[in-house]
Amino acid sequence: METMQRLGTKGCLRQFWICILFSCLIFQSGDGFYLPGSYPHKYGVGDRLSVKVNSLTSIDTEIPFSYYSLPFCKPLEGVKDSAENLGELLMGDRIENSPYRFRMHTNETEIFLCKTDPLSADAYKLLTKRIDEMYQVNLILDNLPAIRYTKKEGYFLRWTGYPLGVKVQDVYYVFNHLKFTVLVHKYEETNVARVMGTGDAAEVIPTIEKSGSDVPGYMVVGFEVVPCSFQHNVDSVKNLKMYEKYPSSIRCDPSSVAMVVKQDQPMVFTYEVSYVESDIKWPSRWDAYLKMEGSKVHWFSILNSLMVITFLAGIVLVIFLRTVRRDLTRYDDLDKEAQAQMNEELSGWKLVVGDVFRAPDHPALLCIMVGDGIQILGMAVVTILFAALGFMSPASRGTLITGMLFFYMILGIAAGYVAVRLWRTIGCGDYTGWVSISWKAACFFPGIAFLILTTLNFLLWGSHSTGAIPFSLFVILILLWFCISVPLTLVGGYLGAKAPHIEYPVRTNQIPREIPAQKYPSWLLVLGAGTLPFGTLFIELFFIMSSIWMGRVYYVFGFLFIVLILLVVVCAEVSLVLTYMHLCVEDWRWWWKSFFASGSVAIYIFLYSINYLVFDLKNLSGPVSATLYIGYSLFIVLAIMFATGTVGFLSSFWFVHYLFSSVKLD
Repeated sequence: METMQRLGTKGCLRQFWICILFSCLIFQSGDGFYLPGSYPHKYGVGDRLSVKVNSLTSIDTEIPFSYYSLPFCKPLEGVKDSAENLGELLMGDRIENSPYRFRMHTNETEIFLCKTDPLSADAYKLLTKRIDEMYQVNLILDNLPAIRYTKKEGYFLRWTGYPLGVKVQDVYYVFNHLKFTVLVHKYEETNVARVMGTGDAAEVIPTIEKSGSDVPGYMVVGFEVVPCSFQHNVDSVKNLKMYEKYPSSIRCDPSSVAMVVKQDQPMVFTYEVSYVESDIKWPSRWDAYLKMEGSKVHWFSILNSLMVITFLAGIVLVIFLRTVRRDLTRYDDLDKEAQAQMNEELSGWKLVVGDVFRAPDHPALLCIMVGDGIQILGMAVVTILFAALGFMSPASRGTLITGMLFFYMILGIAAGYVAVRLWRTIGCGDYTGWVSISWKAACFFPGIAFLILTTLNFLLWGSHSTGAIPFSLFVILILLWFCISVPLTLVGGYLGAKAPHIEYPVRTNQIPREIPAQKYPSWLLVLGAGTLPFGTLFIELFFIMSSIWMGRVYYVFGFLFIVLILLVVVCAEVSLVLTYMHLCVEDWRWWWKSFFASGSVAIYIFLYSINYLVFDLKNLSGPVSATLYIGYSLFIVLAIMFATGTVGFLSSFWFVHYLFSSVKLD
């Protein structure tokens, strides 16, 4: 934390970027790019490979559960949790060891795992319920999730994990035999000289030689699983121990099922593993997970959306600039007598010169929301930028959420600065109450988020889900909030109180001007303005929603960053146009309307999320699942409203200040 705070000076900032560039060079090998936080691991022939298990997940309920909540085989050494970061815990991941053990490049078949105890009534009911809810088992080998291939209408579909079982004609079958295929690639020694220099410089730096480099080694570049339902002979495994060979041959046929789930009957689990040498190189091993079906449509849709929105934004900008420039040029070209006469016959936005900077209703709330919006927007921009550069790849689980929290806390200083400086500007330089504004800015949006997430967490606790945030993690989050985010926001508020306030170019009359009756409600136009910003992201929004709720991997952060920039531009343009239109009809109450003109995009995103729930998540079952979905969606759209509303307000404030400082009206 102290290191990041010292980056305010130019020298440290330069060193920071040099370190990033140097890290990128170090991580790069001769044939690919190694993502930060992910390194190749060399295994010798016969070395042990440990398979880990993650939470059971389902797109039918969206509630994750622990793998060992069901009657599965447990490791001999007992169940142990793997080290997890903050993001993994918040996402509901619970990574634990498993009884599956492999030996590198050693094929094994018909390996007996265990025989469970006879299923009690509660265990049988729970297992069949999870099968009905289409829960998937998620396995991990060398940081690679198990992937399953299915063929449908001549196309191969890729899925992560495999289903618990299947229900056929009111009979439940469990997949109790797993056929693993591990893709391996021969280890290639990294030549450090090639990385650190070229030409003569490369000859100066010696190549690092490792002892035993002549011993063949392999890297895991793929992990595939085929689940099968095989009817085992329970009596033949009474005396077998874990990892011994099953007494008879096992034929894995994924197209048929045989192992019926029965109450008071045990289940037998077995597995087999084979190794295949692959041409896939280690830096490219995640391609199988990222290149899901429909990727071509995804890229084409995004490009099409970008072109259309850029064209529309250009039209809006041209119309706006021509209108404003014509008014200003027409007024500035007049002589003094004509200007004096024109001042007597002013119309449109020139009539509200004495009221345009009148303090809005609830100014403190506006300052707080704008400050929080700056914090959220900055967090989104920095996080997506780092993700686009590869620093938050899917290979590093939880880093995206962890990075978002980190950047959000650090940017508390920006929230406090903007909120207090805007407060002083509205108060014409009076910095009284800046501590209260800073404190409220530090607690307003996080308080709303804490209320929503705590309510949802009680539902997850009641369901005994791994998605529930543990109490200890709750304490950690509160400590991070009050020990890092709040102090930084207060520091930003102090800097904002010391900074000079923005002076208005015109004076404000003591008596407010009466606003003429409008032909139509102005708020109706404000709410409708959100359709254009929504058009910039609704295609991208579908893939983001699919990533969150359908278990797909989202990876096109470069396109997402472009869409975010377009969204900011369009929000600014829409708010400018709406503000100008309101001023032209002598409506000087532009402060809140400029905020909600662009912030109203959140309404359409929320409506889209409801549409996604009804038409895309048709199988989402139970009131708990629906409540979780709506609660998380509400939390997301509130954050979007704060961010987009802030963009619209700040752009409108700049425009109004520039507009009335460009002409002299007495």
